[in-house]
Formats: sequence, structure tokens, C-alpha cells
Amino acid sequence: MEKRRLARLLALLMAFALVAAACGGGSDAGSDGAVDSDGGGDDAATTVPETDTEVATTVAPEASKFGGELVMALEAEATGLRPWEDTCSAPCYNMSIAVFDKLTEQDIDGNYQPYLAESLSSNDDFTEWTMTLRPGVVFHNGVELTGQTIVDMFALQQEGAAGSGGISAANLATVEATGDLEVVYSLSQPNSAFPATLSRAPVGMVFEPAAAAADPDGSAIAPVGTGPFMVTDRDVDNETVMTRNPNYWQTDAAGDQLPYLDSIVFRPTPDEGTRLAALVSGTVNGMHTLRQSTIRDARAEDGISLLEFQGNNVGGGMYNTAVAPYDDVRVRRALTMMNSQDKVIEALGGTGISDPATQWFSKDSPWYSDKVAAAYPGFDFPGGQSLLQEYVDDPARSDGKAVGEKIEVELSCPPDPTLIAAMQVIEQAWTASELVDVNLTNFDQQTHIGYALGAPPDFTGQHGAHCWRFSSDSDPSVDINPAVAPPTPEIAAAAGIPDIVSPLNFTNYFDGDVFTAAVAALRTDNFEERYGLYESIMLKFAEDVPGWYSGHTATMIATAENVNGFNGWLLPSGDVGIGFPAAEGRYHEVWISE
Repeated sequence: MEKRRLARLLALLMAFALVAAACGGGSDAGSDGAVDSDGGGDDAATTVPETDTEVATTVAPEASKFGGELVMALEAEATGLRPWEDTCSAPCYNMSIAVFDKLTEQDIDGNYQPYLAESLSSNDDFTEWTMTLRPGVVFHNGVELTGQTIVDMFALQQEGAAGSGGISAANLATVEATGDLEVVYSLSQPNSAFPATLSRAPVGMVFEPAAAAADPDGSAIAPVGTGPFMVTDRDVDNETVMTRNPNYWQTDAAGDQLPYLDSIVFRPTPDEGTRLAALVSGTVNGMHTLRQSTIRDARAEDGISLLEFQGNNVGGGMYNTAVAPYDDVRVRRALTMMNSQDKVIEALGGTGISDPATQWFSKDSPWYSDKVAAAYPGFDFPGGQSLLQEYVDDPARSDGKAVGEKIEVELSCPPDPTLIAAMQVIEQAWTASELVDVNLTNFDQQTHIGYALGAPPDFTGQHGAHCWRFSSDSDPSVDINPAVAPPTPEIAAAAGIPDIVSPLNFTNYFDGDVFTAAVAALRTDNFEERYGLYESIMLKFAEDVPGWYSGHTATMIATAENVNGFNGWLLPSGDVGIGFPAAEGRYHEVWISE
């Protein structure tokens, strides 16, 4: 059991893609859960917020130019390119999307449509999903895609660090090929948002299982997919070269075979300033960022095109509610009230770029709630100081210190300059209360995540107050449900659900009503019902404050002015795709003009 839980751990991190504060929607389903190739049914049960970047008019095919090379600077190297094994954040997704096709993809409204799948529909209670694959699709090695391919993938996904977690989070029990191109997914519990699972790496990215099984280590370097590009050279921490797949299945509106580019070169460039300078100088002709300060600096440059996106992903931090003094809501609420969002956003370079956040959903999201915004404890330094004084003067205070003695807080964040500056703002505010001793610590991103994660059997983590990112532009269940499930076996047993333990409940906060609401949201595809359930969860978060928010995370893909196609790309149905949320590019329609 412990081995299983540990195997799920890294995979569930994918569900929190970009979760570490350096650190989609679901089906557009009708009552039968159908997701058709023309866009689906009636109820927008699982949608995502619109980008605040205008959708470019789709370029006429005759204006597109075949050939050329895109050199893309990424914020980090990918640990590996195996969807079933390796955790994936924005750099990994940029590379993986070029190699692998996903079974579903989001349109501009955030609804899920079939992608490599041709159709997807569910039974009445969302415990069985039937998928038909597109015919005539072949992998980079010439092997044909069939229903049995998905079954053979499932066997590897079940054993993979990433895949096993994605399977557990989706309640996926079995996969059966019921025809040459037909597959039936059977779930142990209802999941109306299952199409969202098929749009992310662990379960939804399609790889050639025989090649993966024969050489799992080699697949981390040069995996075999059906995507528009093939890995031809990979020098880890230096560059990865991909060339055009001559047998790619997609065509453009004129019937010309995609992709347009001859090749893509991905270069990990961790330093934000160096990455932007490389674009401005012409050393690269594309880059991405998840830092507001870099977006601010890029806006001041001439000769480059900026594609910005600010969705549901929200920066801030979390409290480890399993340890004192964060186990007392008065402390969590007081620290949050003494934290000026505007000053933190300013330190991050996000003034005028990132909006202050009150919940896991941005203001333009259909999931956003004015009730939650009003309930969130905003900046009130005297009020927070008074509430913390109440805890400090309590003889029964949970940290065991003497009445009147200051609380001790460890505030941790990775050593990015803007993050350090933001944490210093918070440190100074808390210290100014004269009720808090703050120990500011820094860890690299991987250690930062592990520090919050802890170790089996309880996974309570060692962190105290920990900078973090929450949410994404996927269906709310992808991020919320793992974050509210029981964090330890003891809590799960006390709640009467001993088999449900989530290492991804990093705050170790558990409330039975919150968990029940999250489960109920997967038993219906009615938007109004699901909205009410997720609103109730966000209201409880505003009351119990397991974490605090700064602003919504602005992201950007920036390119030379002659690079086109990141925005306005089309789905097989002909509908416009979601674009580039979280700075994750889609490359099959990218092209370079004269």
C-alpha cells in the first residue's frame, strides 16, 4: 500500500502542473457525457477562463510558409520525456506536445474535444467512457495506432510513477479494446471530467508501448509518439533537436500536411534575463516565461511579439496545517491578513500585469465567485495583529510556548530573485507585528517540492509556510480533488474512507464536507451544480485559510516578429484551439514568414 501511494506521488504532481511557486475545463458534455468531434453536447460542464490575449485571426493557408527552424528557449530542462514515468511542467509540456498527440484537447472556450480520438462518450453515471480513435495514424517508427495500443499503454502507465497517479486520480480501473479503433475505459467511481484526464501527459499523451517497454531509459531521451515532430538529437541540459514528422496525420484547412516547420530546437535557459536577451539578440526566435517580471521587461523591448495569458493559476503560499502553530486557524488567518498582496505583486514585478487573487479562479473564469472574493480575508494589518495576539496570549496555544511568546514561522521559497524579494516583503510584514520570528529559507525547486511532500507513510511534509502555486486551466477537479482528499492514513481512517489517501494534499487540510463536495462534482456534468459545489469549497478555503494568495500567474510566449501560429491554431473539428495556457505551446501550425 505504501509503495502504491509513493508511486502515485510524482504522477499526481502533474495534476498540479506548475504547482510549485518556483515555484483542461472538462468535457463539453450533454446528459450522456458525449464529446463529439464537432465539439460535443449542450452543457459546458467543465470550461476554463478565456485568455486576455486576443485570438489571432487564422492565417489563410496560402500565406503559410513551409520550412524553417524554430529555436525555443525554455525555463528549464525536462527531467525526461516519458508521459507514463516523468513528471511534467511547462518546459516538459512544450517538448512533449511536439512529440506526442493527446487524446483530447481544449478549444478556445475551454471545452474538451477529441483530438487523436475521433469521438468520446460516457454512460449515464460517468463510470464508462467509450473512445474511437482516428484511422490511419502511425507512430514515428511506422507502427499503426490501434485500440490495442491504448491497452498496452495502460499496462505501462499502471507501473509508471506519473501514470499510476494519473490513473488513481481519474478513478480509472480497466482499459479494453472493443474494436480495431475502439476503446472502453471503465472507472471505479463516476468521473464526469474524465476527458480532462485524456488531455494531460500521464494518461492522455499517446506513446508507442512496444518501444517504451523495450527501452524505457532511451524513451526518456528520444520517445516514440505520433506527434508532428520527432526527436533526432538530445543533449540534456544543452539542447533537444526535433525534426518534422513526414507521416503526420493532420492537415491544414487547405489539405496540406502539417507541420509547417522543418525543425524545432529546445534550449533550457534557466536565467530569465538571459532567456529574454537571447530572443532580443536573435540567438533564439522563441521563448516562454512564467515570471511577471520577465513579462514586464519584455514589454519594454522592440522587435518581438508577446503572447500573454493569465488564467486560473494563482501564486501565493500554503500553511502546513498538520503542525503548530499553523494548525490553528487564528494563526493562518492572521498571517494572511498581515500580508499585502499589492506589495508582494510589486516585488514579483507584476504590478499592472497580475491581478490580486481571492480564490483558485480568475475573474474571467466561469468558475469565479463574487461570494468567495468577498469572503477572502484581505489586507488588514491591525486586524491580523490583533487576531495573532489572541493566539499568543492563549494558555492553550498549540505550539506549547509560554503566553506572550512570539510564534516561530519558517517561510520557504526557491532562490529566484523575484521570489526572494516577495518573501522578504512578507517576512518584513510579519516581523513588524512584533509577534512573529521568521526564518526565511531557500531550496531549489525540486527540493522545495520534496520538502512540502514529506515521506511515507503520512506525507505530512516538513514545511511550515511555503510559497506555492495553485490551480490551472484544466477542469477544477484536476487540481482541487487531490488537494482536499485525506492527506494521511489516520485522517482517512477517521473519515471512514481508509483507502483514499492523497500525497498531493500538501496543506494537510481536511474537511469532510469539502471532500464530499469534491466527490459530488464528479458525479454530474451539470455546470450549475458543479459551480455550486466548487464555490462551497472555495468559501471554506476563505474561512479556514489553508493557504494565502498573491496574484494570478501571468505567463507568456514571446517570439521574433516573423514567427506565427502559436495563437489561432485549429482543432481537427475546425474550431479554434485554446492557444497557449501556462506558456505551453502547440507547434503543429507554427510557421515562419519571410
